[in-house]
Amino acid sequence: MRRLRRTLAASAFACLLLPLSAAPGSATTTSVQASPIGMTSGFYTDPSSSPAAWAAANPGDGRAAAIRDNIASRPMARWFGAWSGDIGAAVGSYVGAADAADKLPVLIAYNIPGRDACGGHSGGGAGTPAAYQSWISAFASAIGSRPALVVIEPDSLGDFSCLSQAQIAERNGMLRGALAQFRDRAPNTWTYLDAGNPAWIGAATMAQHLDGAGARDAHGFSLNISNYFTTGENTAYGNAINSALSSSYGYTKPYVVDTSRNGNGSNGQWCNPGGRRIGAVSQTGGGAEMLLWLKTPGESDGDCGVGGGSAAGQFLPEVAYKMIYGY
Repeated sequence: MRRLRRTLAASAFACLLLPLSAAPGSATTTSVQASPIGMTSGFYTDPSSSPAAWAAANPGDGRAAAIRDNIASRPMARWFGAWSGDIGAAVGSYVGAADAADKLPVLIAYNIPGRDACGGHSGGGAGTPAAYQSWISAFASAIGSRPALVVIEPDSLGDFSCLSQAQIAERNGMLRGALAQFRDRAPNTWTYLDAGNPAWIGAATMAQHLDGAGARDAHGFSLNISNYFTTGENTAYGNAINSALSSSYGYTKPYVVDTSRNGNGSNGQWCNPGGRRIGAVSQTGGGAEMLLWLKTPGESDGDCGVGGGSAAGQFLPEVAYKMIYGY
């Protein structure tokens, strides 16, 4: 009954979450969905996140309490890729645990072929478009009718300078196919295409990339994943993207901002810069639909900066600890 009452109120929640720049009815061209926000009682906190696992395994470490209380206890996204094994089982287990707790999980699909073509630190992905289609179909099917938020393939629309036109067309086809899978198999999931960050691609160009990848069929787009730009910088960029979408393509979209590491803003570096700080989470403001932790604070960007010698995704407790205090 609790979920039924939330579902009945979903359209009201959805209206509240639209960016101020969106005209009524302009946010999507697909049929109206129930709001996963209204179907749940808050965001899911992953008890098995890397900072939670580290704190539990190292209770005597002087950094453990701070990491547990300031990072591990916060809702954040879980990333899924080839390392997840059976993707249907992995996603199903995670979403099932969130559903049992009446909480909303945030998931990131990160397995597109040619992943991180320009950055190079997180390369990999499914071997072929056909393999990716099977993988993302199983991902969506595992969510089913349960509520979720899914960010689809971070970096994929900012990497075009490293791809040929044929590769761009192939990638856009995979992204459009992914959106179709969630539309058809996960009706209570809000999907977001990733739109990079304010210093990467101009807003008008990113609007073109989003539209080419099928943004009309997404709930929205995401900004600042694994980066450090302030919320104000990101909302200005998101609003500029929406202005370009509106003027060139006749629609706008809600957007979310990754605030996991933007408390001190950016120093111009993207790969494990020092002196960064965790930011606000699960709040609205400045036109953003939500402020979320999409990158896990303390997880490395790769063998660079203060994470020298580490692999992308490896949890670094000293980096996490310093990020709590901003030094």
